[in-house]
Amino acid sequence: MTTDRLVLRSVRLAGDGACGGSGPVDVCLEGGAVAAVSPAGSAAGAGPTELDLAGYLLLPAPVEPHAHLDKAYTADLVPNGAGDLSGAVTAWMRHRAGLVATEVVERATAAVRGTLAHGATAIRSHVDVGDDLGLRALEALVEVRRTVRDECDLQLVAFVSVPLTGVAGASHRALLRAAVEAGADVVGGVPTLDPDPAAAIDTCFEVAGDHARPVDLHIDETLDPSVLTLATLADAVLGSGFAQPVAASHCVSLGALPVEQAAAIAGRVAKAGIAVICLPQTNLYLQGRDRPVDTPRGLTAVHTLRAAGVVVAAGGDNVQDPFNCVGRGDPLETAALLVLAGHDSPAGAYAATSDQARRALGLPAVEVAPGFPADLLAIRAGSIREAVGTAHPDRVVIHRGRVVARTTVSRAFPVQAARRSPERLS
Repeated sequence: MTTDRLVLRSVRLAGDGACGGSGPVDVCLEGGAVAAVSPAGSAAGAGPTELDLAGYLLLPAPVEPHAHLDKAYTADLVPNGAGDLSGAVTAWMRHRAGLVATEVVERATAAVRGTLAHGATAIRSHVDVGDDLGLRALEALVEVRRTVRDECDLQLVAFVSVPLTGVAGASHRALLRAAVEAGADVVGGVPTLDPDPAAAIDTCFEVAGDHARPVDLHIDETLDPSVLTLATLADAVLGSGFAQPVAASHCVSLGALPVEQAAAIAGRVAKAGIAVICLPQTNLYLQGRDRPVDTPRGLTAVHTLRAAGVVVAAGGDNVQDPFNCVGRGDPLETAALLVLAGHDSPAGAYAATSDQARRALGLPAVEVAPGFPADLLAIRAGSIREAVGTAHPDRVVIHRGRVVARTTVSRAFPVQAARRSPERLS
C-alpha cells in the first residue's frame, strides 16, 4: 500500500489501550504517524485505504537490535563442529577472507526481508571489518541498506577485528575510520579480546567522537566471572564524559557473578547510560558447552540490570550461521526465550524487543496513540502473552504508515473434513 492514509479496522490493543478498554478499535494512520484511535466502526474512510484486522492485536513494531547479516545463512557453508564460540570464530575466520560481495548482498537481503516479515521495522547489524577482507562486507551491506531503505531502517556497525591497539592494531584502527567514512552508522568491536581492553575502548570512543557516531561493543561473551570488561566500559564512559550513545552487547559474564557484585557493576552501567543488549538465542547455543552437568543458561543479568535502571534490549543475533545454526530472525522467538530462559514476563520480554530495543538504538518511541510513529505489528492474537506464546505467522507489518510485509497462512485438516463429508473428496 502506498496511500498516505490508512485505517486499520476492528483491531485490538494490548492492555487498556485507547478508548478506556481492550475492545476493538479503528486506528487511522496518516503522514507516517498514528493520527487517531477510536472505537471500531467510527473512523471515516473506505476503499483501498483501509484494512480489516478483526482478530489481530496491534503492537508497536519490534526491532532487531543486534544482527550479523553478513554471516546470515552460512551454517551449511561454514559448519561449527565444536558448537561453541571458539569453534564458530575459527570456522568463520577461515571462511570470511573469500567472501563474495554479491553473495553477501543476496544472503543479507533475504535475512532482512525475513526479519521484516516477522515484524521488525528496524535492524542493527554488525558487519565484519578486518585486514583479511577489508571493507568488502560493509560495502555489500551499504548496498543492502540502500535497497531496503523504504521497507525498514537498517543501521550498520563497523565490527572491527582485534587487535585494535598497539603496533599490531594500526591497520585495524585505519580500517575502523575508513568504515565509518564508507557508511557505517555505529562504531563496534570486541575489546574483551584485545590485548588492552581499556585502550581498545578508548580507540573506539575516539573514532566515534570524531565522527559523532554511537558505539556498540561486543562485551564479555564468556561465562568466566573474572572477565569484566563491562565495568571497564562503564568507567571509561564516566571518566571521559563520552557524549555519544553506548551499547554493550552480550555481557554474559555479568550473569555468572554473585548478585551483590553484579548489582554494583549494574549501578555503574546505569550511571554511565549504557544500554545492554541481551542475546538469548546465540548465547544459549554457544555458552556452557564445557559444563554438561548443571549447564548455565549463559544470559546476562537481565533483572539485576533492570533493577539498576539500565535499558535492557533483546535481540536474535545470528540467522543460521556457525554462531547459531537455527536462528530465524523472529523477535517473538527472542521474547519467548527471554521468558523461558530469563524468567521474564511476556510483556517485559516483548518490551525488550520493542520499546527498550528502540531506546538502545536511538529510535523514537512508538505507541498506538496519536502523534507517535506508525511502526506497528498486527498479529493474530488476543494478548501479548498469546502473541509471544504462539508467534502466530499471520502478521501485518507497518513502517512509516505503510504496509511493508504481510503473511497469511492457511491451515487445513483433510482427515477431519473427510469424516464429516466423505463424498466431497470422491
